[in-house]
Amino acid sequence: MNKKRSPVPQMRGVSAFLSTPVNEDEFLPEPLTIATSTVPITKIHLPQNQPRRYFGSEKLQQLADSIKQHGILEPLLVRPFKEGEYELVAGERRYRAAKEIGLDKIPVTIRQLSDREALQLALVENLQREDLSPIEETEGVLDLLSLTMDCGTDTILDALTQMATAQKKGIKTSGNVSRQIEMIAAILESTIGITPESFRTSRLPLLNLPSDILDAIRQGKLEYTKARIIARIKDSGRRQTILEEAITQELSLSQIREKIKAIPSVTSIETPTLKQRMQNISRCFQKTKTLGNPKKQKQIEKLIAQIELLLTEEE
Repeated sequence: MNKKRSPVPQMRGVSAFLSTPVNEDEFLPEPLTIATSTVPITKIHLPQNQPRRYFGSEKLQQLADSIKQHGILEPLLVRPFKEGEYELVAGERRYRAAKEIGLDKIPVTIRQLSDREALQLALVENLQREDLSPIEETEGVLDLLSLTMDCGTDTILDALTQMATAQKKGIKTSGNVSRQIEMIAAILESTIGITPESFRTSRLPLLNLPSDILDAIRQGKLEYTKARIIARIKDSGRRQTILEEAITQELSLSQIREKIKAIPSVTSIETPTLKQRMQNISRCFQKTKTLGNPKKQKQIEKLIAQIELLLTEEE
């Protein structure tokens, strides 16, 4: 009989975190509120450990235009940095857009947060974005899992592998791995809504894509569906050419497929080793019908004698 699964904690966005306390059963701690205020933008510093890597210029400009018209509707989350100065925790897009249009002051919520709490909140906010690519989402979830479980990425990957092996063999995982998988499952369900097995088979392989493809996806230059097709091109030079054309010419998925089909296939012919040649000869010898031909049989016997002599000679 299946055990009844315990309720999965709700992973809050930053706005929800600011408006209500977080229960002790949830992943995020309840920090001390200091104040909500308006501070000079020059007094806010970006953190060293920032989970967000790329910002699309077009969407950033759209946000800047919106702020110019309506103002910043949701305060940025910051924490005390130095006297009279603050470190940004969440809201970097709003911060960059505000700087773009030359705002002198911006609204902030100031909270006392540890390094761990600040990074955890930044990761959660990043995962709440609607325009997150599958690559960014996968990397963000791995970072959040590592931080929440207080372990390295290797530990998480090892737990997922042990889970898959146990399922394949029809056995149970150890108590420690079982607890790790339970926490992984809870975080995955509350952030991106997939199971640990689905994350292992459909998300983690994305991180093995060629680096030029990964960079294009992270920077928002190319949709994941198009990038995945281009990644199938093994020749790095040809792949780079198709990648650049897809980005600069804004090629559709069907156009990319057509370009890939037009690439001439190159068949690399590897020279077999002596051992491989001998194995091939042995297989042919077993199947041959030429031994009934006395002339060919004598030639084969002579050649075999020569090979035997070469192999038995001292070096």
